[in-house]
Amino acid sequence: MTVKAKRGRRRYIAFDVSPGLTASELTGRLSKNRFKVIQCAGGMAIVRCPDGETERCIEAVVSADPNAVSRRVSGTLRTLRDRYRILRENAPPRPPRKGTKPPEMRGGGSPPQSPL
Repeated sequence: MTVKAKRGRRRYIAFDVSPGLTASELTGRLSKNRFKVIQCAGGMAIVRCPDGETERCIEAVVSADPNAVSRRVSGTLRTLRDRYRILRENAPPRPPRKGTKPPEMRGGGSPPQSPL
C-alpha cells in the first residue's frame, strides 16, 4: 500500500494575502485544523489541504483574511515556488537528503594535487 493511499493526496494553494500577515497569525485565524499554512511571507501564502477540499480551504482563508485571493492550486510545493519568486526566495532551507554528509563535512574544494 502506498503512502498516498493511506494519507490521501494533498493540494497546495497559493494566495495573495495582506502584507505583513505572518504564518502564525493566519494559522490562528483558520478555524479548521485540516488546513496547514506552509509558508507566509511577502504578501503571499501557501496553504496545504486534502484533495477535494480546495474550495473549503479557499473559503476558510478568505474568511480568515478578507484581502486574500487564491492564485493557483498545485499538487507540489515546487511548482508554486517556481512560479512565484517571492515564495521561492522566502522558502525555508531544505533539509539534507538521507545518507548525505552535512556540507561542512563533505570536503569541498579542489582535488588533491599530485607531486611532480
